[in-house]
Amino acid sequence: MPNLVQELNSLDFSVYIGGPMQAAVQAQHAASMSQVNFIKEVGFEDSGSGSALRYVDFEYKKSVPKADGTGFDEQDVKIKVPFLTMLTIPALRIEEMVIDFNAKLTSTETANVSSEFAASASLGIDYKIVNFKASASYKRTSTTGTSVEKTYNLGVKVTALNDELPPGLDRILTMLEDSIVSV
Repeated sequence: MPNLVQELNSLDFSVYIGGPMQAAVQAQHAASMSQVNFIKEVGFEDSGSGSALRYVDFEYKKSVPKADGTGFDEQDVKIKVPFLTMLTIPALRIEEMVIDFNAKLTSTETANVSSEFAASASLGIDYKIVNFKASASYKRTSTTGTSVEKTYNLGVKVTALNDELPPGLDRILTMLEDSIVSV
């Protein structure tokens, strides 16, 4: 009979449990690097002497009251807005990870013994000749066996959400919002 405890101990739990956890850590790292690359690629432009903050210029006409109070004049207004303040910056975070691992080991031992016995006899008398025939047979069959059924189930559930911005990045974006100027 197989040793089911030994069979269960031979499972590499670092693969079944640690593998999904490592994948989640790598995904979190990739999400963070994606955020960094997004800020570099979208928020900045090459100015020749280094990187400069990318702005978006808006021009529109604004109605302003006349100085004498007799009506309104239209005035051209130009606004420079840091591009990063207009976008949602990706900030994916894994909130929950549930690993369900089930191992089912079933052992079955079988033993079958069967016996067969057969006998036959015949007697024939024919004028001074007596015929007698007899036969016998015996058959015994024995089979034994062991079968082990192994079933492994692995379920991984990951819940991710768009996280709040880190405090440092939030402060920088607030300062950039304060730098919006009207020309």
